[in-house]
Amino acid sequence: MSGSTTSDPSKALRTAATVLLLRESGPGMEIFMVQRNRQIEFSSGALVFPGGAMDPGDREIAADAALVSDRGGLDADAAAIRIGGIRETFEESGIMLARQRGSSALIPGAELAVLDRQRTALDEGKVSFADILHQHALLPAIDLLVPFAHWITPVNLPKRFDTHFLLALAPADQIGKHDGKESVDSVWLSPKEALDSAASGRFNLPFPTIRNLIKLDKLGTAQAAMDFARTTPVVTVVPEMSRNEDGTTRLRIPIEAGYDGDVFNVAGA
Repeated sequence: MSGSTTSDPSKALRTAATVLLLRESGPGMEIFMVQRNRQIEFSSGALVFPGGAMDPGDREIAADAALVSDRGGLDADAAAIRIGGIRETFEESGIMLARQRGSSALIPGAELAVLDRQRTALDEGKVSFADILHQHALLPAIDLLVPFAHWITPVNLPKRFDTHFLLALAPADQIGKHDGKESVDSVWLSPKEALDSAASGRFNLPFPTIRNLIKLDKLGTAQAAMDFARTTPVVTVVPEMSRNEDGTTRLRIPIEAGYDGDVFNVAGA
């Protein structure tokens, strides 16, 4: 689902899915993050959650009864967004949120070696995600992904994304690793550790990533975050941009979205 650059910014939106993979760690949680390759255009060098723009094949999978027999009450768009999140997670982390046909459990980590060899082919367009699912008799576990946030790029920027942030508990025996192309590093760390790394200058974190990490940190554990997401409506955020006298950017977001404020001054935005 791609959009082209146009004088009407509403037509430039590209739908995207981002997955926040969580696991319990001591008294809190850890989250899987990847560092973007500095050679790519979007979020160059930033530490981010796995994700990316939707592919037309995501909607086709969502409509394929052989792969998604029960949407669980989701409409076609919502199901396709979750498919996109599962696909992007596999491409960028190697973690596969899918079940083998006839099984109630997620695919075991021991089975990932064969799948991992197809990540590059998928990224290069030599094989489709549907092909991989059919070939290995896998069913995408769309029921395990829960909406957590919804951010849309400010209207006055030339490249805009309509991004859905989804929470999921990472399979215990799937560790995850970056792909070495779009992402050059990967790490499991607590939300506070990620925020501290940005404060120290070690990593660059995009504004929405910071806000979502702060919200996760306040929730405490991975299960608490999942419970929160399942019971709390998502408020769409379209930051309103303005300039301060000192040249910094002011961003205003809806206080109803439940973040750590509604007005933020951001240098270099």
